[in-house]
Amino acid sequence: MNPHSTTRVENPQGFTHTGGGHIYVNVGIPPQGSDKPAFRQLAEDQLVRLRRVLVAPANMGTARSTLADTGTVILDGPPGSGRTSAARVLLREYHPDRGAFHELLPDEEEELPLQDPALVENGDQLLLDLSAADDRQWRAVRSALPALRKTVHEQQAHLVVVMPHGGGLDPDLQHYRVVIQPPLGLPVLRRHLRMHGVPYEQYMQSDVTVTEFLDGGRPMREIADFADLIRRARERARPEEGFAQWCATAKGARDDRRKEVADLVARLREAPETALLITVSMLHGAHADVIHRAARSLLRTLGSASDALPLLQHKDLAERFKEISAVTGPGGHVRFQKLDYDSAVRAHFWDHMPDLRPHLGSWATKVVELNDPHVTPALRDDLVARIADQFLRTGRGDGLASLAEGWSCASASRIRLEAAVQALTCGLNDPAHGRAFRERIYQWCAYRRLRGEFAQVLVQICADVLAASHPDQALLRLYYLARREHDTVRALQALCDLVASSRRLRRRLLDRLARSDLSPPDLGIFLYACDPLSLTDPADSPRALVDEGGVQRALTNCWHAALTKLPRATWQPHSKRWFHCAADDTGNRGEPLLDVLISAADRSEEGRGALFAALYASAREAERTAPGGPARSAEITELLLHKISVAQGLGPATPSPASARGTRS
Repeated sequence: MNPHSTTRVENPQGFTHTGGGHIYVNVGIPPQGSDKPAFRQLAEDQLVRLRRVLVAPANMGTARSTLADTGTVILDGPPGSGRTSAARVLLREYHPDRGAFHELLPDEEEELPLQDPALVENGDQLLLDLSAADDRQWRAVRSALPALRKTVHEQQAHLVVVMPHGGGLDPDLQHYRVVIQPPLGLPVLRRHLRMHGVPYEQYMQSDVTVTEFLDGGRPMREIADFADLIRRARERARPEEGFAQWCATAKGARDDRRKEVADLVARLREAPETALLITVSMLHGAHADVIHRAARSLLRTLGSASDALPLLQHKDLAERFKEISAVTGPGGHVRFQKLDYDSAVRAHFWDHMPDLRPHLGSWATKVVELNDPHVTPALRDDLVARIADQFLRTGRGDGLASLAEGWSCASASRIRLEAAVQALTCGLNDPAHGRAFRERIYQWCAYRRLRGEFAQVLVQICADVLAASHPDQALLRLYYLARREHDTVRALQALCDLVASSRRLRRRLLDRLARSDLSPPDLGIFLYACDPLSLTDPADSPRALVDEGGVQRALTNCWHAALTKLPRATWQPHSKRWFHCAADDTGNRGEPLLDVLISAADRSEEGRGALFAALYASAREAERTAPGGPARSAEITELLLHKISVAQGLGPATPSPASARGTRS
């Protein structure tokens, strides 16, 4: 294992699944009334819900005090005790407006080693979740913990480690270990029900079904899933039914219904009835009109002949729905009579009719593009998520990836591209397949030839989905996409937006660019990403990025390559931004920016004078468009000229009073 991986997201953490069902992500559209990037707002919303639903496990107070006193706590506890959720909530209690939430993933590519001091910034909140690590992985990470702890202490950051239950721990780390014990199941269930909007007088009732379910202890995830079943049972219950009936229905939904579904399928001898059963399971809750059109589309996709009977001799939809144990509600929406029966039907056809699988992707494409007022974005997302669930449930992530790629052909509509994004989102959010999808997306972005509009899909996935949970990896993938894109700047813009959200990410990008071959694509990225305002604004940090030695070296290397490899017309607009920023009276922005430019030009053994002249000419030209007027800009030009003279050995190191004021001789 390579213990050198890390990802981070500013302030909040990524997607957290705290109940049953799928996670749906609206990508690309920031929430109204928020100036935060979409990925950051979404991650924060997920964490807020986690904090509200969490019932503190036993010893949570001890863990909180250990973290407050030492900056580090190592959580141990049996699986299902809530230790990982507790870790995230503990970290979120510190500096929500300072530093970054930073999840360390010690098993993925091109990330900083845990021992690297550059991994941690002031006030960061770091999570190292090793709850599922084996002995070899735990030993590898454990050896790096003392160095990581030292950096955390120096940066006034906070670190929570979730260790594998029963794993060994070095004596000098035992002081930080806190054993988490699961809370009582009933308060956990009631908290989830309250979050689902179940009335207090209902969920506080004693119920034999609940007692039997909680008897003997349940993992937190199972309790959350059961609460979600009760919510769904309540939503479809008759008015006269109460809490006891909701719980009984939820309990029935947990039963194994494979034989029951198999018997139903065996009774359906005609293709139209079987197609209707499949369609209702895939579009569960859709309007009857949509179900009808989609079922006919499925028959055409499979090449089945249409019914030759006269129209008025056909069975009506009510009778056909009854034959498959489905009903139409008052609003015209179709559901099976039994809760969660749709998932059992989907699993049956996927498992026992494998030749159907490749056709479902083609059929889904047609359904999501149906021109019908009842085909809503939520319905499209549900359909894609249900198909994705079958691929992932049976370990066929490669099939789901191929399906998303196929949906992104050159003629793909916006709706199909959104379906492709949703399919990949499902893969990324799946605990068992997320890492494989991140690696697959890396291969696509870095090496594969991307056909049609698939590059656009990948940009959106990286910028709006991957960035919420693994922003370092999103940066890397957007960087590769930006290097390869032509006739568009989508990836470049997304990359710049991402680094604008994080000092660390901007530093990481500059370091990667400086270590590259600085080809024209790399330099194009650099010129757009080297925003002088972000480089000179210290924000809540002790110093600005441009004052850091490593950043100065990276900027100097990149500017040197830009000055020597690119036409002046290409780099001059970006140097003008630097001169304008240097002329800003806010803070002392001028000198560090000018020093970088002078050092970049001074590195050339030949043609140094021509580069200095080009910089001076660019500074003079920038005076005419300076936002603050020409006077201060002229002072910066004079200071630049003085620094050029010093670099050439033609003037004193200290500027004359006239030069310091920027007055011309």
